[in-house]
Amino acid sequence: MIPFLSLKQQTASLKAEVMAALEKVVDSQGFANGPAVDAFEKEFAAYLGVSDVVCVNTGTTSLHAALVCAGVKPGDDVVTVSHTWISTCWAVSYAGATPVFCDVDASTAGMDPAKLEAAITPKTRAILPVHLYGHPVDLDPILEIAKKRGIPVIEDAAQSIGARYEGKQTGSSGLVNATSFYPGKNLGAYGEGGAIMTNDGEIAARVRRLRDHAQSGRHNHVEIGYNWRLDGFQGAVLSIKLRHLDAWNGRRKEIAKKYIAAFQGLPGLSMLGQHAWADPIWHIFPVFHARRDDFRAALEKMGVQSGVHYPKPVHLQPAYAHLGVKQGSLPVAERLAAQEISLPMFPELTDAEADVVVKAVTEVAKELA
Repeated sequence: MIPFLSLKQQTASLKAEVMAALEKVVDSQGFANGPAVDAFEKEFAAYLGVSDVVCVNTGTTSLHAALVCAGVKPGDDVVTVSHTWISTCWAVSYAGATPVFCDVDASTAGMDPAKLEAAITPKTRAILPVHLYGHPVDLDPILEIAKKRGIPVIEDAAQSIGARYEGKQTGSSGLVNATSFYPGKNLGAYGEGGAIMTNDGEIAARVRRLRDHAQSGRHNHVEIGYNWRLDGFQGAVLSIKLRHLDAWNGRRKEIAKKYIAAFQGLPGLSMLGQHAWADPIWHIFPVFHARRDDFRAALEKMGVQSGVHYPKPVHLQPAYAHLGVKQGSLPVAERLAAQEISLPMFPELTDAEADVVVKAVTEVAKELA
């Protein structure tokens, strides 16, 4: 069986290097933040081309921190998307604000710039696009609308570290941006983790305070703070993995190129579009089919696992029923959620295994036509 995702080979290949780095953390006793986290923050900032990276304990926290430090307060609105992992909206709710949904563009699975202005309300305090599946959102028109309205943009780059938009790293254009280091991410820790990325020194300084109980000097707490610290072991792991990220993403692109060439024109099957401005890193390789359950069952019988990201859009989740956003209100998001199939995609997938995936997908698409 070809797995949808496997971390086994990658973990084994890095084991000796990781264990040596963890031993250094033990010797330094820098278990909460500490030297390993400090070092990774500097390395990651240089990689992204931003002035500051501040690590926190989860990707969800990074979004919460970004919203708070962009000035989002209880009673505000935040324009975002419904076709995303629910943490995007949890963070809006944690800040006391209300998510207001803009539909997505089927060619990127991200916020549709053409529908953004209609989603902005008098209470909109931030715009939060998501670079889903490792594919960049069409960011320039979003930034232009936001600038005209005086509204900050926060990029949710939890799935897109290493992807580029117009040659620039995703997660580096907004006022303050957020990412996740959940283990399954292209740059994943060996546990939970996240970070904010910004070129605003005041925002970076505030997140550093907030993550450590809002201390400005020892035992001097200047506002209501949080315990958002990242543990030192994760900082050590992330520094090691960052050195391999471009090579791993390069291999993902090779696999995606094979898939795209093979799947063009298959009956009933669609993919994301190809854009000159987008350099995706394929955290997920999605295809879309109206008979998703039948398609996935047939793939499984042929020895190919698949996944679904994400089957129920946020506006239809019970937790957000109080918003009153009815089914049919966001037709593109709802269609993608109903049809998306995630194919095997990880750097250690061999050419032979990818060929099996191609053969299976091709046969199933033709059988279901």
